[in-house]
Amino acid sequence: MIHHLRGKLVEKNPTHVIVECGGVGYFVNISLNTFSKLPEDESISLFTHLQVKEDSHTLYGFVEKSEREIFRLLISVSGIGSNIARTMLSSMSPSQIRDAIANGDAPAIQAIKGIGTKTAQRVILDLRDKVLKVYDIDEVSLSANNTNKDEALSALEVLGFARKQAERVVDKVLSQDTSLSVENIIKLALKNL
Repeated sequence: MIHHLRGKLVEKNPTHVIVECGGVGYFVNISLNTFSKLPEDESISLFTHLQVKEDSHTLYGFVEKSEREIFRLLISVSGIGSNIARTMLSSMSPSQIRDAIANGDAPAIQAIKGIGTKTAQRVILDLRDKVLKVYDIDEVSLSANNTNKDEALSALEVLGFARKQAERVVDKVLSQDTSLSVENIIKLALKNL
């Protein structure tokens, strides 16, 4: 219903912001990840998700579209409400959550406050295929260092590794340092394959 807001930042807190658009002040819940990426100037733009319940309409805001997509995937899982999803996005970056789901890393998800073993396993079970599908086509998987990534992936394929598996590992390597040379990407990827 409300896709995004562009307006004046009136109030900024770690858990919420107030954005004035056309004379109306919107109370928008945010994660710490979004809070850390908010610009210092007054004019801001946020992608939003409006949650409508019987007793409330709650607006959630995200600096990046990819974070909103991960949020929406998380709340689609039984047992994960919007507050737990926001806590997850405050504890880990969207790419870390995406990688943890794609790699089946339940301990990483369990490390988040409020997430138990069963919930972590359910998140992975419910979202792994969706994340892998989105991961292949979404802008989320595109890094600034795309040429080096492509060259490293080609080299790993020549060495006999499956493209999807190699891409997951290379993306994980690049998420830690995007300035790596092709050789270093391959070396680090080989350690994790």
